[in-house]
Amino acid sequence: MSVQPRTLFDKIWTDHVVTEEPGSPAVLYIDLHLVHEVTSPQAFQGLRERGLKVRRPLQTVATLDQALPLPADVPIADELAAKQIAQMEANCREFGIPLHG
Repeated sequence: MSVQPRTLFDKIWTDHVVTEEPGSPAVLYIDLHLVHEVTSPQAFQGLRERGLKVRRPLQTVATLDQALPLPADVPIADELAAKQIAQMEANCREFGIPLHG
């Protein structure tokens, strides 16, 4: 009996399926969440409004990767970028998420 080769995507997908019922999207177990400063403020606010915590904060990794100036030792001139970074830092402190600035 020959085994059909699988792609890396197929292997990862199969290893993370919790349930997959016909006519419904698959439910996957996600073992690592990546967040950054531009789109995560809305997610954290949604958690606050619903009285929820991050289920597994040590399996969530936060990075500052969109709003930082280059080189990194230059002060942030963009006011919106500075607010996004400050909010990400506050969210990570509040929810116990490791932040890689």
